[in-house]
Amino acid sequence: MIEVSIGQELKAVNAGMALGVMECCVRNSEYNADLWVEIADLTAEIRANLTFEAIKEQPQIAATRRMYADCGKDPSRYRPSAEALMRRIVKGNDLYQINTMVDLVNLVSMRFGYSIGGFDADKVVGNVVAGIGREGELYNGIGRGPLNIACLPVLRDAVSGFGTPTSDEERTAMSLETSHFLMVVNAYDGPALLPNLFDYTRQLLEKYADATGIETKIVI
Repeated sequence: MIEVSIGQELKAVNAGMALGVMECCVRNSEYNADLWVEIADLTAEIRANLTFEAIKEQPQIAATRRMYADCGKDPSRYRPSAEALMRRIVKGNDLYQINTMVDLVNLVSMRFGYSIGGFDADKVVGNVVAGIGREGELYNGIGRGPLNIACLPVLRDAVSGFGTPTSDEERTAMSLETSHFLMVVNAYDGPALLPNLFDYTRQLLEKYADATGIETKIVI
């Protein structure tokens, strides 16, 4: 597995945080109808039962928002991705359909409330360290363009930052050619839910992406 660790600057902000790491070989596709049945079911459940305020109060999203504030970032201006996905649904909008691997990660994120990074592992260079963004770091968020990641939790490899709970970076984005998948779950409330999340994600990956060689690790 790619080595993933939590830097001291981030641990100093939240000593109880954890990262859930999953890596495997996959077969991506443009669209999977059966996966979208599951996404539609969860979308209907969220739309029927949640409000904007209730989304913010979900434990995993609330923990991410606290982490942003403790790092010095406004979580209402730079929303965590899990919160943004759910808000989009509650507003009455459907999720964007990107490709099976991206859609699958979004489903897991909404189901568990964690902001999750999904990456093409072959585009990650060297070891990965979770830290805090600095002023002036170049970062092009997927579908967002330049993103100011100063004071955001950020994953860095030997090249640059490539993942934040708000948006992943274009450099390591998954495409239809992606065959080596890396997932990093930002569990700022600790590792308790990660085994269940791994089990759920494993089922989805095997069912919809022909995943093989699945490995998992909890980093604390």
